[in-house]
Amino acid sequence: MNASHTGPIVVGVDDSESARDAVYWSALEAARRHIPLRLVSALMLPSPHHLGDPGMGTSYRTLMTETARTVLSTAVELAGRSAPGIAVESELITGFPENVLLDESRRSLLVVVGSRGLGGFTGLLLGSVAITLASRGACPVVVVRGTSIARTGVPDHRPVVVGVDGSPTSEAAVAFAYDEADRRGVPLVAVHTWLDDMLEPTLAPLIDWNAIEQDERVLLDQRLAGWSEKYPDVEVRRLVTRDRPAHTLVEESVGAQLVVVGSRGRGAVRGLLLGSVAHALLHHAHCPVAVARPDTES
Repeated sequence: MNASHTGPIVVGVDDSESARDAVYWSALEAARRHIPLRLVSALMLPSPHHLGDPGMGTSYRTLMTETARTVLSTAVELAGRSAPGIAVESELITGFPENVLLDESRRSLLVVVGSRGLGGFTGLLLGSVAITLASRGACPVVVVRGTSIARTGVPDHRPVVVGVDGSPTSEAAVAFAYDEADRRGVPLVAVHTWLDDMLEPTLAPLIDWNAIEQDERVLLDQRLAGWSEKYPDVEVRRLVTRDRPAHTLVEESVGAQLVVVGSRGRGAVRGLLLGSVAHALLHHAHCPVAVARPDTES
């Protein structure tokens, strides 16, 4: 992880199962890093006049606040049970969840959210808070998703997977992924895909695909060289394949404990807030997804 990012790990809390998974994941991450965990719940309170009777409005606001504080208190207890000994703080903040957590990201090492918040429809694959944070957060963002978040306390030996394409955000993802694999003591699977959509179909039989694949392997080795020296204890498995990156990374996520990607890939348009690969993973990955970005993008 880039050393310029400092502060606690912040996790967005509501009363959803997805948020509880995020609290559990974040507590273990805080313990690995020996840093505080900050639990934040955002509360939108209606104005009394919007509810007609001012007295009823005041009562409703009080009930909402008390309920939110109870949810937050339960999350603090879950964090403490998940990783005993970590420092945990919590705060209930009035405001839209997206705005509250974007503000938190400016002074956090990492922001973590669940893939779906309270009230999401069953068919909605990703909550609006998660996609907004992954697009615009000022620090790395982890969206905890998938069916493999079992709160068993059993060590997880599955690898960390990272997408590598040589772009600045890819470099940030590689840095984040190496650090995560090293802290967890697990292998790192570095995925590099290549697919030339601009190739004239009639020329395909004339292409030496083996030679192209060898060139792509050399490119991947070059991208990893410095990081492998920095993290000599991390076992690196290289996967170079002729495929679309999103497809390969989603497939690899089935056997991974974390997938790391950059916020925008090679060739991305400057105004695009979130690259297509990151977007696909946030919707379809089978494990938590970390979206990293270089400092120049924050």
